Amino acid sequence: MSTWPDASDLMRLNAAPVGDWVNLPHHLIHVLKTGLALSEATQGAFEMNVGSAVRAWGFGEGDIDLTAIRAASSASRICATDGLTLDEDNLRAKKTAPLALDHSGIAKGYGVDRLAAIAGGFGISHALCAIDGEVRAVGTQANGAPWAVAIETPDAPDRAPLSVTTLEDCAIATSGDYRHFVEVKGHRLSHTIDPRRGAPLVTAPASVTVILKSCEQADAMATALMVMGQDAGLSFARANGISALFVMREGQGFQSFGSGVFVA
Repeated sequence: MSTWPDASDLMRLNAAPVGDWVNLPHHLIHVLKTGLALSEATQGAFEMNVGSAVRAWGFGEGDIDLTAIRAASSASRICATDGLTLDEDNLRAKKTAPLALDHSGIAKGYGVDRLAAIAGGFGISHALCAIDGEVRAVGTQANGAPWAVAIETPDAPDRAPLSVTTLEDCAIATSGDYRHFVEVKGHRLSHTIDPRRGAPLVTAPASVTVILKSCEQADAMATALMVMGQDAGLSFARANGISALFVMREGQGFQSFGSGVFVA
């Protein structure tokens, strides 16, 4: 699912001619199916067809490219749901329109779920599986206590915790603007792409943390809620029973707003 080597399965799909079926491994078919479903559920806030914008703004391989930025911003927005067809039975997919798919908002979460599944296959019933900021708890700690997981304070040089939550047989994922970003005329632009504009989010939350049963779902939903923003995102989370924590910049500090387990 990497967008760095041209030979990756995702990049083979991106490079294939429109209309050609491309044989893919079942892991990628699964993530594509999940991504399409989440795009539908979030009305496009989660979108996989953002690869051209990711690369244009220097968040992938290469530096910022102004010509590519203009092209990505002015291109007609084609949703993956409208340009991708899956054939799950035969493990293949085809594009019905040009697409530049990117799995940065979902692949790590899926990887964590695979770690948890493999741990379970070895009979491990107490584990905390993680890739960077995406974490899944398998059961509890061996003593029966839930796993304690810190939520990072945005911008903190020592990665100090903002708060601590507990997990038991569930997953947590955070999206934020403080690890990967560019500054343009004094404005911080997040690496998270706004699929409606084909450009980085302008007034994004500092971070959004989501707790769900699977890390794949939590990873993608944190990205979607970043795109929605505080007001629409909180409304969506509350309406759908999602535990989400929005951390917003307020002057020199932060203010938090939450739903589900994050309600004070």
